[in-house]
Amino acid sequence: MTLTITSLYGLLGAALVGLGLYGLLVQPHPLRKILAFNVMGGGLFLVFGVVVRRGAAAGFPADPVPQAFVITAIMMALAGTALAVAIMLRLFAETGRVTLRPEPPASSDGKGGDS
Repeated sequence: MTLTITSLYGLLGAALVGLGLYGLLVQPHPLRKILAFNVMGGGLFLVFGVVVRRGAAAGFPADPVPQAFVITAIMMALAGTALAVAIMLRLFAETGRVTLRPEPPASSDGKGGDS
């Protein structure tokens, strides 16, 4: 079996998707999650590009629609990343931290309340 450049790009795209998914699930820090989401998106865009190229190499007529979808998806990912970073900066400005920690439960000291 020979490894063509298209297959290599496909495997690289799949590896980027896996790496991004791993980072998205494992990393607790929001900025690292945003970065992992972008790595995963880059891998998906690469896989979509490879699928389009393989279709063109197989003799199918050139179709600009998949390329337009990829360009649109890249712009949407950029806007989503900017929105996520803006929300994270606003959270830092309001709370002084970028993680959402749950509030500690109220202590039950036996005073007041329903019995």
